[in-house]
Amino acid sequence: MRRVLMPGTGPDLGTDLDLDHAWALHPQVSLRPEPFGALLYHFGTRRLTFLKDPRLVEVVRRLPEAASARAACTECRVPASELPAYSAALVSLVGTSMLVERSHA
Repeated sequence: MRRVLMPGTGPDLGTDLDLDHAWALHPQVSLRPEPFGALLYHFGTRRLTFLKDPRLVEVVRRLPEAASARAACTECRVPASELPAYSAALVSLVGTSMLVERSHA
């Protein structure tokens, strides 16, 4: 199954991602840069997701080192008015097991 993801698109899972939590790519997910953005491939579920927004790609890349998803968005200069769209895009990635919450250890 393949999915195309841009902020403000995709299924409405009825919830927003907690931007103040720390998130990262699932250990079985690979991010491959592409001219249009990036591909995410989950080796466990065999799902393929296309990220077509360069800023979203950069947010996802920064998640493992950022203190929170909000911090990653801030580092990528995502305007506050666009945070709900980025939250929705990230929650969609959580819903397909592309992203996992990091522990606060």
